[in-house]
Amino acid sequence: MTEKHNQVGVLLVNLGTPDAPTSSAVKRFLSEFLHDHRVVDLTRWLWCPLLHGVILPVRSPKVAKLYQSVWMDEGSPLMVYATRQRDALANKSGLPVALGMTYGSPSMTDGIEQLQQQGCEKVMVLPLYPQYSATTTAAVFDKVAKSLKGRPLLPELRFVHHYHDHPAYQSALADSVRRHWDKHGKGDLLLCSYHGIPQRFADNGDPYPQHCEQTTALLQAELGLPDQAIMMSYQSRFGREEWLKPYTDKTLESLPAKGVKTLDIMTPAFSSDCLETLEEIAGECRDIFLEAGGEAFRFIPCLNDDEAHIELMATLVAEHTQGW
Repeated sequence: MTEKHNQVGVLLVNLGTPDAPTSSAVKRFLSEFLHDHRVVDLTRWLWCPLLHGVILPVRSPKVAKLYQSVWMDEGSPLMVYATRQRDALANKSGLPVALGMTYGSPSMTDGIEQLQQQGCEKVMVLPLYPQYSATTTAAVFDKVAKSLKGRPLLPELRFVHHYHDHPAYQSALADSVRRHWDKHGKGDLLLCSYHGIPQRFADNGDPYPQHCEQTTALLQAELGLPDQAIMMSYQSRFGREEWLKPYTDKTLESLPAKGVKTLDIMTPAFSSDCLETLEEIAGECRDIFLEAGGEAFRFIPCLNDDEAHIELMATLVAEHTQGW
């Protein structure tokens, strides 16, 4: 067997994004996303009528307008950065790298087929979620398994579970904060805002909140910050049940009264800027903080295609493909 047909390939995975900032494209994307039982685990006979009868018709036009506000010349921010990450990682690692989104396109099936066409019989799956959660990382595993179902020849697989505690990730995060401080000065507080999940999921064994807490603690140590100079919160709750606390919006409302006038905020659970970081955090949350009496709200971008981020990915690939 030639080396070409024993090739190792990398499947780089993120959540996904609508193909266009239109109501119809957003509706297709949200439908696939919100049908995933990992994301919404309600009984289907209860959830599906609500989803298709109320949520999608009402939310799709609103979300489309939000996407229009952050859409880049090359496309959706998440896809623009994912493409840059793919190309940079391929160049850095010397291996074939393909994109596969959990929802939308390119699909996981598209990505795996692309790698197999390049002779890859071994595929390393790299979900770009530093902290593990059943709602994200496990959903990737489900989609990979589904994409391989029925195939006569399966590739050999390896799967990155999490990397929030990897020294290269922590170093990249800390460097991004230091660069921000060098350019804008140091605020009164650094707030790490993570995407939330229902508290019930954590109670049932999802380690996500522990991973988020570890991320914040390690970053604090890396930056040498005292306890009063850094904190964490959770954003994007949906529905009426209790989610992980403290909530980002409620936290932002309370900070100015506690003397925090200049805030630095970052989103360490996101590997790429997207609708949630650019519109919800950099937009909506800014308004909440300033209206509560804050004076300066400074958003620290995600790692995106930063050189240190690509170096981290290449390190993960090298570590997880040893012996191949």
